[in-house]
Amino acid sequence: MKSQTQIGKQSIRFVKPVFIMSSACVVGPKEGEGPLKDTFDEIVEDATFGKDTWEEGESEMMKQTVSLAIKKAKLKEEDIRYLFAGDLLGQLIATTFGLMDFNIPLFGLYGACSTIGEALSLGAMTVQAGYADYVVAAASSHFASAEKQFRFPLEYGNQRPMSSTWTVTGSGAFVLSEKEGYAMITGITTGKVVDYGVKDSSNMGACMAPAAADVICQHFQDFQVAPDDYDKIVTGDLGIVGKEILATLMSEHGYDISAVHMDCGIEIFDNPNQDTHAGGSGCGCSSVTLAGALMNDLKQGKLKKILFVPTGALLSTVSYNEGQSIPGIAHAVVIESKL
Repeated sequence: MKSQTQIGKQSIRFVKPVFIMSSACVVGPKEGEGPLKDTFDEIVEDATFGKDTWEEGESEMMKQTVSLAIKKAKLKEEDIRYLFAGDLLGQLIATTFGLMDFNIPLFGLYGACSTIGEALSLGAMTVQAGYADYVVAAASSHFASAEKQFRFPLEYGNQRPMSSTWTVTGSGAFVLSEKEGYAMITGITTGKVVDYGVKDSSNMGACMAPAAADVICQHFQDFQVAPDDYDKIVTGDLGIVGKEILATLMSEHGYDISAVHMDCGIEIFDNPNQDTHAGGSGCGCSSVTLAGALMNDLKQGKLKKILFVPTGALLSTVSYNEGQSIPGIAHAVVIESKL
């Protein structure tokens, strides 16, 4: 017999809310020049974060972010039972090297740019089940380390097509608890891998939009809700191209989300003036936008209920160079204000 918390095909409604006790976000210099600059906890002018390599810099960024989130929750590192975290790099090296000194059990996660949704979902499930009093969900990305791994060395100076997005240098972290907090996770819908056969590694929006549409439609069906039940439906990093595709796909399924849809990739940069083309992307894109701007609005009661849907393109240099397509995935998290 199914638990009453399991609803529909892919969703969970939590019997009791899982609270977000604190959030923290640390970003690089380009993000600090964008429209959301006043919502970030820290803007670091040195994109290497004082380290010798981009990868070490990303590790340091995640370390600082997780430490700050724990501090803002007025907890100690030893209070945290588990870490749920990930990044875009091979073997999750930004996460493993960044968080190993905390000496906290780690679940290393990879969901591409949707990783923070996966981390929040698994963290909330763990807290709800009583397996931990406090957990941290975190994710990071870095423009230079991502370009180096997935596309071209920065020194190459290649031309970027207008459909491309700019990987956000940023990290977001959240402390989850069943005890107290200013926002609540009340449900989740876990996404599936969706592949529409897109093979353009410079058009992540097209790769991810079908997965976003799939999980949002499934969420509406599982929870028996409609777009206007939310103040905002927030996708992770579809950018300008992906946003248009999502609107078309949702319309084909009979839903119009245009009045409430927001995309973090569009919001985080001033695209024309910052030369980011279609917008922002990366694990850090949705993570820092949620940890900063959206959490501020939830805390103040400006937003009552949002559907947070970080999106990921499952790009691999191995599969891509072997001629494979780029599947997408997205996860939906229902977040409500405590006010």
